[in-house]
Amino acid sequence: MSDSFPDIKSVVVRVITNKPVRKTPYQVKGVFMRQFPDEDIIPMLNGTYRDRYLYPRVQVKILNEQIHLIGINEGFDPVVSLHGKLESLDFGNITFDIEDCDIQSVDNQFTPSEKLLHYRFITPWVALNHMTGGKYKFLTNQEKPSYLNKLLGQNIIFIAREVGITLDQDILTKVKVSSLFPEPVDDDKWGAFMGEFKTNFVLPSYIGIGNGITRGFGTIYGMFSSNTITFDKGNLDEDDMEEIDETEGVDSISASDVPEPKRKRHPKRKKKKFNSKNKHNKPRKNQRKKKKFSDRNQNKQKAYHGHVNRKKPRHGHVISEDYDIEDENGNLKQKGSDQSDDQRFNTEKHHKQQHKF
Repeated sequence: MSDSFPDIKSVVVRVITNKPVRKTPYQVKGVFMRQFPDEDIIPMLNGTYRDRYLYPRVQVKILNEQIHLIGINEGFDPVVSLHGKLESLDFGNITFDIEDCDIQSVDNQFTPSEKLLHYRFITPWVALNHMTGGKYKFLTNQEKPSYLNKLLGQNIIFIAREVGITLDQDILTKVKVSSLFPEPVDDDKWGAFMGEFKTNFVLPSYIGIGNGITRGFGTIYGMFSSNTITFDKGNLDEDDMEEIDETEGVDSISASDVPEPKRKRHPKRKKKKFNSKNKHNKPRKNQRKKKKFSDRNQNKQKAYHGHVNRKKPRHGHVISEDYDIEDENGNLKQKGSDQSDDQRFNTEKHHKQQHKF
């Protein structure tokens, strides 16, 4: 392979359990982190590599009530290593015995194709966020398909860049959705579509495209062979490929037209220096109690005269960015950062509260 298109491998592990799995990807990742804390896959699940890999190299999906582990490039070996050590998964109130694992790996992924390849969304593609959703709303029905084509092309270019691909040719896309009216995702004003698409780029089955990847949204499946978990070029069905020159409704987008995403930098907090000179200036415990009691009496007097200043209640959480979360029943719950989701969903306290049938 050339430097522009290195040999990128992907692997899919379908975990076969003795009971159907009705958990969220976050809950499954939490069990992995608790049971296998020293495995190489853990930093790819707990957010340690979030700034290094904007596109997750390891993805956890719940499809047909079965756990699927997807490893891409740097995530390939960690997924393969973990799959051989799976015997049971303990969620606290329920334990799943691992009966078997189907594993399928393919080479030479994320490469251009001379023909359009056919893919299907098996979970909703969250194409619209706050900004793109506002633009989409004011488009005509004739303009909307082309807009979705270009959004999908941007998604593919983003993923290609993230795995180290240098694109010299345009990405071609042709999206066919079941409805041009997006399904709302929670109260975040995201918009999701079901459907299929064609593109001139080889993508592994079961990876996520668009928004909400870590929650399982945007999962794709290559319509090439029904006998394998994933696919490679040897399994391509001629009926599922179109000649590019003869296809109508195709839009193209160049990598140069897509700005590279800005990586977030988290500044280090400066530790407050302890000044030993002021340690004797702090009020003693009894003095603090007296001051608190005095303040309470003053507030009562102000309330009697109608001059009390009521403080607004303080919330114990801060939302740093918009992101949806699922509860254990698959319902959309609230917003929070993707990174905080991983941390919050992977605590023992959370599992005791949330893992219920």
